[in-house]
Amino acid sequence: MNQADLVFVTGDMFIPDRCPDIPEQFKSSLSPGKLQHVLSLGNIGSRESYDWLKSLSNNFHAVKGEFDEGNLPDTKVVQIGDFKIGMIHGHQITPWGDAEALSNIQRQLDCDILLSGHTHVNNVSVYDGKYYINPGSISGAYSPLVSDPVPSFILMVIQGDYAIVYIYELNDKTKKFDVSKMEFTKNSSQLKNVESNDNDNEEEEVEQEEGEGENENETQNENETQND
Repeated sequence: MNQADLVFVTGDMFIPDRCPDIPEQFKSSLSPGKLQHVLSLGNIGSRESYDWLKSLSNNFHAVKGEFDEGNLPDTKVVQIGDFKIGMIHGHQITPWGDAEALSNIQRQLDCDILLSGHTHVNNVSVYDGKYYINPGSISGAYSPLVSDPVPSFILMVIQGDYAIVYIYELNDKTKKFDVSKMEFTKNSSQLKNVESNDNDNEEEEVEQEEGEGENENETQNENETQND
């Protein structure tokens, strides 16, 4: 059994230019050592924010937004489980978020999942047999299209050719997470919506699914050692 990887996908922080920080509810749930991969889709903002993201995992990958400085790449492809995951900020796409334009990038990168940001609105979709994921803005930073976005990010649990996607949104009234859940396999070309629980149970479920993958991997390693 393949090991399960917990993947944090974030975009459009704009700290401190448009927001002073990400919501504390988000920050307190994202601790170093918990995540196997951190994927940032650009427009991070400050060096402090960049360093914080990088501190969350040894496997940190980022692409460049139109307001980012430095030598970040415009696109990147990473392999997690059986999935090739493409990354792009999204300001290169015209119209912004357009499915066909994103599909052109997906074909260029030859990836199974294409991650993009820039719209500041989260979205998970399937188009022409491939998967497209946008985490929205984790800080809720405004954009020319959306003046008051809902702060959001995405966690994925990837195990082999199977993926679960959790969309975390901050509820302005309750100040807690609203979490929705979808799942898919690499070659199914279908997204399955799964009934969501409350945010506390969802966090426990994410950790449990990740832990089950790690336990299975440890058991396999122990058996191999005994066989040797």
